[in-house]
Amino acid sequence: MSSDAVIKVENLCKCYQIYEKPRDRLYQMLMRGHRQYYREFWALRDVSFEIQKGETVGIIGRNGSGKSTLLQMVCGTLNPTSGSIRTSGRIAALLELGSGFNPEFTGRENVYTNGAVLGLSENEIDSCFDDIAEFADIGEFIERPVKTYSSGMMVRLAFAVQATIEPDILIVDEALAVGDEKFQRKCFARLEALKNNGTSILFVSHSGPQIVELCDRAILLEQGRRLMCAKPMQVVRAYQKLIYAPREEQIRLAQEYQAMDQRQVAGEESGAKISAKKDSVPDSPSAVLAQDHFDPGLVPETTTVYPVQGAEIQAIEILDTEGRAVNVLRLGGEYQFVVTGRFLADIQRVYFGIHIRSISGAVITGQRYPEIGKYIEHLDKSNNFRIKFHFRMIVLPGVYFVGGGIWSAGEKEQTCCHRILDALMFRLKPEPKIHSFGYVDASSRESEVEIF
Repeated sequence: MSSDAVIKVENLCKCYQIYEKPRDRLYQMLMRGHRQYYREFWALRDVSFEIQKGETVGIIGRNGSGKSTLLQMVCGTLNPTSGSIRTSGRIAALLELGSGFNPEFTGRENVYTNGAVLGLSENEIDSCFDDIAEFADIGEFIERPVKTYSSGMMVRLAFAVQATIEPDILIVDEALAVGDEKFQRKCFARLEALKNNGTSILFVSHSGPQIVELCDRAILLEQGRRLMCAKPMQVVRAYQKLIYAPREEQIRLAQEYQAMDQRQVAGEESGAKISAKKDSVPDSPSAVLAQDHFDPGLVPETTTVYPVQGAEIQAIEILDTEGRAVNVLRLGGEYQFVVTGRFLADIQRVYFGIHIRSISGAVITGQRYPEIGKYIEHLDKSNNFRIKFHFRMIVLPGVYFVGGGIWSAGEKEQTCCHRILDALMFRLKPEPKIHSFGYVDASSRESEVEIF
């Protein structure tokens, strides 16, 4: 294990024996291996990776891909079938909701019990108890049995214990999806503080934006195998493309991702990448010599096209009020983002969407048509479409990326008929006076100050 690595996983495998009938377990024991009464289910197969000190790594994958199994083995609560795991430092884990809590104990008693399990003395827990109680913010319930807690209160206390002690390694498995928005924001602010203080974080989430915003790298798991380990935006896009593809296309994509990942691990140069060499503004003469409204050098290298499943987007463009195609925009300007295409099959309950992303991949804003909860009930394969999304540019000067898609909302799940990520990019012109920062200029007029 390298000197800065706090977690090293090598060729990790986990196999479960699945018995059809309870009596088959007895038969298996009596036959001493001469006959097999079970079938094997491999939750993980040959997964390897390292996490460095202070690094945050996200793990993403559909349900059943092996994420929780992997985290339990890193924590030491589950033994691998083969392979090895080496860790360095104190590990705190927030796995299944309420795991590690005794439901009969009060919140206070569980804080001391959990602290002791993590290696803290009673004096150390005394010194940080007030901080834990303040962070959890569950009031008098801290003195009541945990069995009386709601799921939100449970996760508040669990996260407060694990995060307040400042572990060397923090492992979080989807638990933060339970709390309300204010508490989630407090948790993510705490994760950022831990990260800045050198804590390594292993973070599982189904939320692509959370992975992109929080993590330095991400790992994509599918059916227990590692398909990709790369920059978060690249992995999230690969995951989204995978889950929205038809079944036969999913198999091909998984094989493609894994082959590319293996070439990368072997030190070979991969010619077909999911995303670009970097999401940045091209450093070319056209950026300097660009016209006032259109820069031919603003061509994304990160375009990702999803499989066509009944509909096809043929073009996405930005038009100004004069009807010109533009990609150099001005703050406060009115623009149409126009998506055109055709339907190749009869589709029910259709809706369209478009989004604007930052260079880091964060979604800045987007629009849906029809409004959320409503659909175009039927479109047949003879229909073409052109949809105009109207935007007033209040995002601050910089470079942004535009993508769009078409979905069909079925009774049980939605189908991605077609989608293009980073179909085009645009730049907001710099302004002589900018008082705002971040992504959006929400100011109504210049600030006023009184000195007295």
